[in-house]
Amino acid sequence: MRTKLWVITATAVLLALAVPAGAHHSFAAEFDSDKPVTVKGTVTKMDWVNPHSWIYVDVKDEKGSVVNWRFEMGPPNSLLRMGWRKDSVPFGTPVEIQGYRAKSGGPVANAKQVKLPDGRELFSGGSAPVLPGAPDAKP
Repeated sequence: MRTKLWVITATAVLLALAVPAGAHHSFAAEFDSDKPVTVKGTVTKMDWVNPHSWIYVDVKDEKGSVVNWRFEMGPPNSLLRMGWRKDSVPFGTPVEIQGYRAKSGGPVANAKQVKLPDGRELFSGGSAPVLPGAPDAKP
């Protein structure tokens, strides 16, 4: 009976440890650094959640249809340390976001920076590589 209880407990602990590990991923696992993307659109939602925050933007495609893009960003704590506030990008704010497309090819990307209507550029705090020509790019 004791062995059975020990096996059940050990299995439960291993399963519990596997869930958080599966939730986090490296940049290269999901995004393609050879596919930079820049979109202009209107913010529809922002999720301040761990391990990555997300910003959602309605973007008109070449046919005039509206596509809702989602951009992965850094964790909330990182965004706060870089100057973001929950009201930095209210719903309806027009933005330009630069980042890297997801390998899946859908309207998903890892954001590198978000440009606001007043010209300010906020770093996304994500794991994306440095964009060519960005101030933090190395020659």
